[in-house]
Amino acid sequence: MKLVLKFGGTSLASVKDIQNVTNIVSKLSSENEIVIVCSAVDGITDELIHISEQIKKVNKKEANRALAKISQKHKQFTTHIVTDSKIQKTLLDKMKSDLSELEELVHGLLLLGEVTPRSFDYLASFGEKLSINLVSFALQQLKKKSVPLSGKQAGIVTDSNFGESRPLMDTTKIRLSKTIQDLFDKNTIPVVGGFSGADQHGNTTTFGRGGSDYTATIIASCIDADEIWLMSDVDGLMTADPKLVDDAKLLKEVSYAEAVEMAQFGAKQIHPRTFEPLVSKKIPMRIRSTFDLANTGTIVTASPSAATKKTVKCASAIRNIGLVDLTGGVLFAAPGTAAKIFTLLADINVNVMMVSSNPSESSISIIVKKSDLDRAVNALEMSLLGKTVKKIVTTPNVSIIAVIGSGMSGTVGIASKVFAAVQKRNVNVIMIAQGSSELNLAFVVKDNDCKSVIQALHEEFELANIN
Repeated sequence: MKLVLKFGGTSLASVKDIQNVTNIVSKLSSENEIVIVCSAVDGITDELIHISEQIKKVNKKEANRALAKISQKHKQFTTHIVTDSKIQKTLLDKMKSDLSELEELVHGLLLLGEVTPRSFDYLASFGEKLSINLVSFALQQLKKKSVPLSGKQAGIVTDSNFGESRPLMDTTKIRLSKTIQDLFDKNTIPVVGGFSGADQHGNTTTFGRGGSDYTATIIASCIDADEIWLMSDVDGLMTADPKLVDDAKLLKEVSYAEAVEMAQFGAKQIHPRTFEPLVSKKIPMRIRSTFDLANTGTIVTASPSAATKKTVKCASAIRNIGLVDLTGGVLFAAPGTAAKIFTLLADINVNVMMVSSNPSESSISIIVKKSDLDRAVNALEMSLLGKTVKKIVTTPNVSIIAVIGSGMSGTVGIASKVFAAVQKRNVNVIMIAQGSSELNLAFVVKDNDCKSVIQALHEEFELANIN
């Protein structure tokens, strides 16, 4: 088989974890052609983001402390993972070169005292640039030919939308498929850094947080892989968050459409565009644990078997969010009011996660991340309050509950069962929204009611017995 295996940061958190990853790859590579995609070592991307924040504050001491922490960790990993003296020396030289480049970048940005979107992408890409060295050289020690490649070196070409770039798929396919096939012909395992590529001018770009999943599906599409595996510390997609429901069960098979909905509503934190490159090729994806290979995880396919088409497959929750209610009179119902609201929020980079409006158009409710709530309200008050908007009310601690399943479409009585279950727990529903696909029904409750509601829905739809 032609496989793309993506390993998340939790799979690369320690020397032992990285050795486990390379042992898995070594065994699989004897019978399959494999491309590895790596996230940064666990916690490193957060450190790089922290450095960027300290640069903006011109806090040289703290930026250098974080830089030293990154350098020390990777040097320590190097000497413990690779013990063959010849391979270790080559790896140490490569690490020294990459860490020196990172150090020069940080010092240059400290002199400027600013981080532009372009320089941030360059800075943030170093986590993967360093992790692929560790994995590739560890494979070499296991007598496997391997080469580390950044997204740019692999041939991933994107637009110049720094921080949220998109791949130029036609150009990427030509370049990437040739690079990978040449390595396959030499019986060499490519270890590709996730999360980043380069625009047509050669500038490093990133796909945003969770972008390593996206890198993996881009590669899978370009090389016509037989399967793609997303490997992390979770067994797969679940009927509910196990932290909220004790008897949550692993979902053995879901459709692309269901997986997209689950990703949007917090399952495994999959990058929302992850599935785009796979849909036209109908490449199956497995979501499985690096630490339990006996468990085959969840398979995501274009056409799941009829036996898996349950009405409801999971009850998910997004927490740490805030609700903003805007009300007004006649002017509020005028054409363009909603556009003004969304434009204002887009201009300050606030994402609207959910929207509900009453038929009279005299009010509109929006959901944003809790961390964005104050900025959103300030912008709306400054521009609209006393004009088109008469009143702005916020509720800072709410949760979105989503009931998801392809079998919901056209099925009578799903909504009544959902809200009957909520009523039994004596919980008030603040806001409701459902998309035209009918794949999910989403509603908002106070955050302290979240766990109780998820448990009630899990029981109501007997999700513990789903498989």
